Amino acid sequence: MTLDFLDPEECYTALVERDAAYEGRVYVGVKSTGIFCRMTCPARKPKQENCIFYASISECLAADFRPCKRCYPLRPAAEGDPSVGPLLKALEAEPGRRWREGDIAAMGVDPSTARRAFKRHFGMTFLELARMTRLRHGFEKLGAGGSVIEAQLEAGFESASGFRAAFAKLLGVAPASLKSEGLLLADWINTPLGDMIAISDQHHLHLLEFVDSKGLPAELKKLVESSKGDIGIGRYGPTDQIREELAAYFDGRSADFKTPLTLAGTPFTKSVWEALRRIPAGETRSYADLAISIDNPAAVRAVARANGANQLAIIVPCHRVIGKDGSMTGYAGGLWRKQKLIELERQYQKSPS
Repeated sequence: MTLDFLDPEECYTALVERDAAYEGRVYVGVKSTGIFCRMTCPARKPKQENCIFYASISECLAADFRPCKRCYPLRPAAEGDPSVGPLLKALEAEPGRRWREGDIAAMGVDPSTARRAFKRHFGMTFLELARMTRLRHGFEKLGAGGSVIEAQLEAGFESASGFRAAFAKLLGVAPASLKSEGLLLADWINTPLGDMIAISDQHHLHLLEFVDSKGLPAELKKLVESSKGDIGIGRYGPTDQIREELAAYFDGRSADFKTPLTLAGTPFTKSVWEALRRIPAGETRSYADLAISIDNPAAVRAVARANGANQLAIIVPCHRVIGKDGSMTGYAGGLWRKQKLIELERQYQKSPS
């Protein structure tokens, strides 16, 4: 449904002027290119007769428009939130800074309002996000062959013990215990919906998860135990492959993932994961539907547990499982991200023959 309550003339004026007040409230589909954009997109503005205005991303995708590669409309609407956008820009400008609540207040943003807004959009506070960003720089420094002290300084940690504790919490091992050529290598991958950790051996991908996922620490602990701590930072071939496939996925080019995987679970759990992979991109199922698909209709709760134990986000698409009534159900990466993934995949939905 297009925006009947807004004048198209008004919308087009806002588009031309890149009016931030419309950010997250209105999107424009461009008929001549087949793409849709944010109202603040930096690209050259289309002719008015080629513009159709929509109230949501899902409506743009349902109308067969592809997301723009300049303004990334599938990124969280948080950037348009007045309590969030300025802080994200500040973090981008000074990623190594040790941010405090006083810094937030000095920017004219109420710290408690910012805390609630970031929790709503990202599942973590701004200070936690800033800490995660600093930790990523340390991670990348170690991956480039830097020493632990160099990584600590790169991450902006004054305390060596604080850096070790934060790093161990994220990856499951202390930075000094990482192997230069581990059985498993961990890599940090940036995506439009947030940073991800990928872990693979020379032949298979073992883990792909959003860095802020609630289940990541437990998943990493299992991998560290199974590999007897033989883990390092770097990339094997499967990680290079999944990087390329994720780029194609978010660019709207392909939802096919062919990276070889290691599925570590019981036979029942593996059967659920395989059933998840058979759900076409652009479609959703309920837990009951999933149980029926593996010929075990009474195992709805067990199916839900197996769904939650998935260690390969997006590839094993547990985000495609929703409530029987169509509601968004739990997702370790956050419900906002689950909604974005479902909206993104509507562009891959096959037209009925």
